[in-house]
Amino acid sequence: MARDPFAFMTENAREYGDIVAFDTVSGPMYQLNHPEYIEQVLVQNNQHYVKGEAFQRTLGPVTGNGILNSEGAVWRRNRHMIQPAFNPERIQEYAGMMTDAVAETLDEWSDGETRPFHEDMMEVTLRIVARALFGVDIEDHVETVAQALDDVMRANESLSRLVLPEWAPTPARQRIEDASERLDEVVYEMIDERRANPGERDVISSLLDATTEAGEGLTDEEIRDEVVTLLLAGHETTALSLTFTAYALSKHPEAEAALVEELDAVLEGPPTMADLPELTDTERVVKESMRLYPPVPGIVREPVKPDIIDGYEIPTGATVQMNQWVVHRDERWYDDPLAFRPERWTDEMEEELPKLAYFPFSAGPRRCIGDRFAMLEARLLLAAIYREFHLELVPGTELDLMATVTARPRDEIPMTVHRR
Repeated sequence: MARDPFAFMTENAREYGDIVAFDTVSGPMYQLNHPEYIEQVLVQNNQHYVKGEAFQRTLGPVTGNGILNSEGAVWRRNRHMIQPAFNPERIQEYAGMMTDAVAETLDEWSDGETRPFHEDMMEVTLRIVARALFGVDIEDHVETVAQALDDVMRANESLSRLVLPEWAPTPARQRIEDASERLDEVVYEMIDERRANPGERDVISSLLDATTEAGEGLTDEEIRDEVVTLLLAGHETTALSLTFTAYALSKHPEAEAALVEELDAVLEGPPTMADLPELTDTERVVKESMRLYPPVPGIVREPVKPDIIDGYEIPTGATVQMNQWVVHRDERWYDDPLAFRPERWTDEMEEELPKLAYFPFSAGPRRCIGDRFAMLEARLLLAAIYREFHLELVPGTELDLMATVTARPRDEIPMTVHRR
């Protein structure tokens, strides 16, 4: 499991079926591999499950009690406060910010040069989140924030951090603490800036104005937790999705050719929100990339009271694991599941697909609050990049993934960029 969690979970499903039980150092684990069982946990019986201790140990030291980690009344209150930033009409307003940001990135590219593509995508999506959700430009802090978040993700790969008692100092825990301190400096500066110059619609200003049912305002620490959560979740997964998409397209020139043909036929300039209904192949490319390489490869929950799944009792204290990586690659739901085939995403195929055979953004009440934001961003950035450039993967580069909270490339994905 520690050496290769992707292979371990895949082999479990292949050998033992749709529900697999095994013991870990943290307690009993139940791996669910059928969409119906996953729907039971995330949707039908969601009120009986919490994110759980394992999840809190992983992200809690960085995101605190933000909406990714919080439960119950605190989660409902804070999600309600943040939700307006992701309403459909607000999402449309972000499109211009997204295309402007990626245009700035592409202006830095020179024909024939080799770029650290994942790093580029991390930086541009970070700029977009800061501008769109927080109304600030963090250009001076992009490298600091990106490096801190990278340190957090890499430290989370450490098995000793999860196995040893919380009081035991480890290099991984020290890296996370150091990264959190660097993030705090930037985030509290953003909060102070918004307190001095409040905006009308950004998330930080809304949280500064918000009051609890008792009529009290949120503390700076509570606001900090939400800002760090949105910084992390709001750019990490989209940057990964774009990186994996570019990698897949570099391996499948026919898919890239179809994408570019559509972009040439539809776009008269940089992509806009109005172009998206006609960019059907672009959307299919994104969907297929997120199927084959889900940025979040697995979800965990813990039951607060025993549940029965497929006749088996899942006791309290156990961890339930549901892996997009496994389900998205199951031949029962997808023909030739290991092949990158964007054209598979027809209306008929999606109608026949079982619920939660595809769940890149999770499901139920805890479904990702920024799913529309992420899909808009992925399509616009992909269209903008491939309208101007052909990306060639540097020979010998392989996609070696780390399984942390997200599926991250262990090494950079270098792309040689050729202007069209």
